[in-house]
Amino acid sequence: MNIYLIGYRGTGKSSVAPLVAKLLGPDWRHVDMDPLIEEEAEATIAEIFADEGEAGFRDRESNVLSSLAAKDRQVVATGGGVIERPGNHSLLKDGFVVWLTAPKEVLLDRITGDQTTAARRPNLTAQGGIDEIDRMLTRRTPIYRSLAKLSLSTESTSPEELAQEIVRAFTTDREGHS
Repeated sequence: MNIYLIGYRGTGKSSVAPLVAKLLGPDWRHVDMDPLIEEEAEATIAEIFADEGEAGFRDRESNVLSSLAAKDRQVVATGGGVIERPGNHSLLKDGFVVWLTAPKEVLLDRITGDQTTAARRPNLTAQGGIDEIDRMLTRRTPIYRSLAKLSLSTESTSPEELAQEIVRAFTTDREGHS
């Protein structure tokens, strides 16, 4: 079984995933989907969007998720839009899905404050900024909610505390299924 961290960009998926894997032990590894997609494409996400459009990026994302789902004992930091493709839902639900959240103002601060990430990821709407976050969350929140076994706010909780909570919930869930 894998653990999948889902949520909008800026919620801390990439920061929390390695901490969860470390707490689970040496048999576990963390995987960050966005850098993996970039490595396979030999291009940044922004370049993939420019060359192939969002549909091309989502195809690549679905392919990477499918290959990861065939393996076990991974903590996967997904891209925020992995849930956009209904075909990905069953792959995610085969694992333990954790939805990381934060208020839209916090997300905007994090996204604009991280210049490396901001440069690599294109706006998904013409507006960008808080309007984009609001529109995307309005569309995605019901999907995130339907997939998640656990939802955690990252607004004022440290990545270490989040990792501990995820491991506790995952362990409890696994004990209930054995």
